Amino acid sequence: MSDTSDRAALLKGIRAWLVLFVVCLVLSGATAFPLVHELRWTEDALRALSVPEYLPGLMDWITRVRQGLDATDARYPFVLYGTDWLAFAHLVIAVAFLGPYRDPVRNIWVVEFGMIACAGVVPLALICGPVRGIPFWWTVIDMSFGVFGVIPLYVVRRKIKRLAGLEPKAAWAPAV
Repeated sequence: MSDTSDRAALLKGIRAWLVLFVVCLVLSGATAFPLVHELRWTEDALRALSVPEYLPGLMDWITRVRQGLDATDARYPFVLYGTDWLAFAHLVIAVAFLGPYRDPVRNIWVVEFGMIACAGVVPLALICGPVRGIPFWWTVIDMSFGVFGVIPLYVVRRKIKRLAGLEPKAAWAPAV
């Protein structure tokens, strides 16, 4: 394979993984907007699927969260504004990944930033989960976002490093 076809294949792979990551990031953020309705739909769907019979703990948790959101929405809807900002943050972070999509070598730092953010999910969940009364099994689900999120970014970073190795080295020139 020539360097040109190697570059093209690496760039195609990098972009495919980045698109997957960005789509998941956007979807995860977008779900934070309609929380109240989402939990009602989720609770109805789980009941229709007979989940309470098989996973009563899950059903109890979903019901408790839905009741909490309903009460908050009824009396203090402004509190849910915080989840709107959470959703917005996901969308803004997703936009940052346009940099590595366009120029992966120059913008590898965005991928590394994403990896650091994914790693930060684990201690955040382990510390804040118990403080907020989140069941441990749900904390594990929250941590999985960081664990599974870092996988495509790790693949992208490795591919970017390989791509950087194929690019001609620029001559060093002092800044003027």
